[in-house]
Amino acid sequence: MSKLITSTPAADGYAMPAEWAPHARCWMIWPERPDNWRDGAVPAQTAFARVANTIAEFEPVTMCVSVAQFHRARRLVSGAVTLVEIATNDAWARDTAPTFVRNAAGEVRAVDWIFNAWGGLDGGLYRSWDDDHALAAHIARRAAVDRYAADFVLEGGAIHVDGEGTCLTTEECLLNRNRNPQLSREDIEQRLRDYLGVREILWLGQGIYLDETDGHVDNIACFLRPGVVALATCDRAGDPQTAISDDARARLGAMRDAQGRALEVIGLPVPSVPVTIAAREAAGVLVTHGSQPRRAGDRLAASYVNFYLANGGLVVPAFGDPNDDVARAILAEQFPDRLVRQIPGREILLGGGNVHCITQQQPR
Repeated sequence: MSKLITSTPAADGYAMPAEWAPHARCWMIWPERPDNWRDGAVPAQTAFARVANTIAEFEPVTMCVSVAQFHRARRLVSGAVTLVEIATNDAWARDTAPTFVRNAAGEVRAVDWIFNAWGGLDGGLYRSWDDDHALAAHIARRAAVDRYAADFVLEGGAIHVDGEGTCLTTEECLLNRNRNPQLSREDIEQRLRDYLGVREILWLGQGIYLDETDGHVDNIACFLRPGVVALATCDRAGDPQTAISDDARARLGAMRDAQGRALEVIGLPVPSVPVTIAAREAAGVLVTHGSQPRRAGDRLAASYVNFYLANGGLVVPAFGDPNDDVARAILAEQFPDRLVRQIPGREILLGGGNVHCITQQQPR
């Protein structure tokens, strides 16, 4: 059973735990839409299955899948992955599954944000998102947890928390006119406090260059532990990402978290060469009205910050770039008690995100 709670998490003593807190499971969604995933989504399905199977070595995984794709998914994912039949519009669990919150007694509830496909009719990435908007309620029922229905648009990839009262986000996303134009910055900050149980909101300017989610924070920066932030960095002269990352570093250097700590910044370099869409990849995507175009030569928002912390493990994307090894080594040093597993991330990136974007943790 799952009932709708009409108060807010903060009022009830609930807060979003940090991602390194123990998980009960990971939620994912099976990809299938041919106007976002090339070649009938077959390469993406192989990539998603690999992510799911890797995470399942560390914690339970539940994959939402349509009736039409159920048997194919069952063939590709391991027996350790649970499949549930739930309709969705696309496969971004970070943004369409609920954000889970927990109280001091360890009780868990779900936050159901309003979802408008990253912008609705003003820059949104597809034109029908009803199933995705309904997903959080379905998952809350499956997980048998009570649910809060937030009164504003937000995606899980737009926020990171440290579990000690601090939220990290970007102006590019949360202050975008296509999310909550009726709300001021102060209004949004108060809603983050109400629904995440945080006290301090830290604002970066932009996300990764050309990120089609309007600059989700989970692609440019995240907490590694309280007081420590990983930041996607770039040192290519004239590259727009260099200026964006330099601005983020300067802002972080002037910030204090909810506990009054100065922040230590750990740089994770972006790939040494910008990742772009190949002609054969673009040709494999079905062109439809209202979907995000995939054009040969378009630059993709590749970042190693887009990783997933599992119980005892860390799953980070690889792009076939020399900085794959650099990023892996940095993360291994930062998480000496976790096994770092690197997964090819190109197919997921072609759809607009990466490992963190296709996963959502449910705290234990």
